[in-house]
Amino acid sequence: MVQKKQHHTPVPVSGTVLALRQELASGMRSLARFELGIRSVDVVAGTDAIWAIIRRPGCGGLALRLAYCPGGAAAIRKRRVRAGEHVRIDVRSAIGLHEIVLRADTLDLAVLRATIQLTPSAPLLVPFHPRDVYPLGQHDDPLSAQGRVEAAQRGLNSGISFFHLDAPAFGSVLYFQNLTALNAYFAGTGTKPDAAVGGEWPELGYLPPTPPQSGTPPTNPLSADVAVTMSDAILVLHDDTACDEQDMARRFLQMLGAAYRQLEAPPTDYRDWVWRAEKTLNDLQTAPEATIRHYGHTYIHPYTASEYPDVMVQMSLVAALRDYAAWTQEDIALEDELKRSLVKFHDTKLNTMRRYLPNVGRDKDKLAVDSWYLYHPLLNLGRLALDGDARAKRLFLGSLDHAIAAARHFAYAWPIQFKVDSFEVIVAARNDDGLGQTDVGGIYAYVMLQAYELTDDPLYLDEARAAIDAARGMRFELNYQANLTAWGASACLRLWRITNREYYMRQSYVYLASFFHNCEIWESQIANARHYRNFLGATCLHDAPYMAIYECFDSFTAFEGYLKDSGPDLDPAARLLISEYCKYALDRAWYYYPDALPPEILASDVRNGHIDRTLSFPLEDLYADGQPAGQVGQEIYGAGAAFVFASRAFHTVAGAPFRIFCDHFPVTTERTSERSLTFGIDGGSARTASFSIVGLAGRRMAKLRLRAPGGETIRPRHRSDDRIDYVVPASGQVMLAW
Repeated sequence: MVQKKQHHTPVPVSGTVLALRQELASGMRSLARFELGIRSVDVVAGTDAIWAIIRRPGCGGLALRLAYCPGGAAAIRKRRVRAGEHVRIDVRSAIGLHEIVLRADTLDLAVLRATIQLTPSAPLLVPFHPRDVYPLGQHDDPLSAQGRVEAAQRGLNSGISFFHLDAPAFGSVLYFQNLTALNAYFAGTGTKPDAAVGGEWPELGYLPPTPPQSGTPPTNPLSADVAVTMSDAILVLHDDTACDEQDMARRFLQMLGAAYRQLEAPPTDYRDWVWRAEKTLNDLQTAPEATIRHYGHTYIHPYTASEYPDVMVQMSLVAALRDYAAWTQEDIALEDELKRSLVKFHDTKLNTMRRYLPNVGRDKDKLAVDSWYLYHPLLNLGRLALDGDARAKRLFLGSLDHAIAAARHFAYAWPIQFKVDSFEVIVAARNDDGLGQTDVGGIYAYVMLQAYELTDDPLYLDEARAAIDAARGMRFELNYQANLTAWGASACLRLWRITNREYYMRQSYVYLASFFHNCEIWESQIANARHYRNFLGATCLHDAPYMAIYECFDSFTAFEGYLKDSGPDLDPAARLLISEYCKYALDRAWYYYPDALPPEILASDVRNGHIDRTLSFPLEDLYADGQPAGQVGQEIYGAGAAFVFASRAFHTVAGAPFRIFCDHFPVTTERTSERSLTFGIDGGSARTASFSIVGLAGRRMAKLRLRAPGGETIRPRHRSDDRIDYVVPASGQVMLAW
């Protein structure tokens, strides 16, 4: 559980804390020592554990349990370190052999990485294993340490604990447990790391999941004589302690970026989103499960042959098709059909876009609207209006007065659901914390900035600022729904560009911190999850158990705008994390499509509609714990993903017999001659990007030369008749000639 209050003695603690306190007071056997910037690290042996004690002179410290050895250590052996290591120790105890490796990095922030493997001496049951991080006050006393936990792991998201030790002033700590390395433990014990990193001050960190206890508990042992990683903990240390929420958010991003750089980058594969987009378009046009007719117009089913037409669904497909049509430079008849149908969603009495059509069934409250549903369709209308669509502009501008009235009525703090006509609240809060849809102010601000761009009326700029300012103090509770948080970050950065007030750039970090707190920065191999990828996926809601395709590609679109509005002032860690999110979205999103998954892992009990593997419409839901995929349904309103990814990741080269695919957004492209160009990207330093030359049908592949910024030739990593794949630096320009 995340602790929300400042901590003062006395506090309730476990026997583990008291035992550590006593051992630190009486002294433990020293095994190794090294410096970590302004801090020291002492590796010591206690009664039943090996510890790393990290101290900052006069400012307290941390105790990190490295190996838990019930019965004590029978033998301890220091080993010769390998490249990049500071300490390597083998510890033999009754339960087996622990191998402890410590690595440290002080190039930027101080980072300590502790990797512990256990080779059990017998088939080993794990009914209990204690947490591993303890803040220390004066005289190494954990009971006198005062601080605050700002964020901890939610569900199956990243194994994070972010806290600061204020008295004594040790500083801020990001604890990151690399859950990817622990898959063998989860498989062996039949467990999953649900909210495994957290704790109650001063007992924090990772609590290895254990089988549920009962009169006859599960007996899933770790195999004898087989090494399994028990922990791969990364601690990032910052000198400063408590601060305001903007500094805290930026610090979190910087520290998360430092931890991220320690991870081994998972592989990505080339995905043919152009083929997927063409198949999706054909299915939208021809499959009877995709559309329905009302009032002489064509409407999209939200799920396969299921649910009533919905303005958010309609606008999501229209906006994605508009992007794809612009990319292909060809008109798409379905786009025009869907745009003509929008008029029936417009309520001329209220002057707003309604969620449902007037003839919606009696099982729906046609006046009920989720707060974000009022504004997200306007965002997509605004995108079309700014692109020159006169019909979209009329509907957009005609809906703004009602949108503003709702925002002012709720004082920019929206409930979950309300009546669109009277603003009567139907559902006030998401749970007992009293919070509603906390990030709707961000998407509202984005809509207001679109209105400002269209009209130059300062009223809309004032509204955008009011909405962003009202979210002050939300800290890590800001995220309600991932894509709304992403659009809020983009709105903040655009406000910074318009007003030149640094406050809004800094506020964008608050949105980003909340977004990345809600990501799965690990690759799960639990049960069905081994058949797809989840690395860096965002769970769709603050408490959702799954990743969803709509939130995935809509966040991708929002981040494209964020990076376009950024510049050299953007914190490098923010740029790194956003660029990596978008890179991995292009890869993992492929697995939402049922034809990319084994049929046996698809849900048999589906909440909305049914699953048809022949249709190129994505599933709504994938799970890090390997639950059956698609339990919520096959999401036609998520079908825009293929159009968005194709139009952003593939780049036409006029007159050339190929396209360029890149999994980073280009920041510069310049045609330097008839048969050469430069292509610049600005992702994370020391990271890589995929860059492919994709031959066009019926055209002979050209003979190519690709050079790095320094002039050296970049060799292909893969070559086929119609595609050549390269790995290029994620920051800088490459030069292509053919």
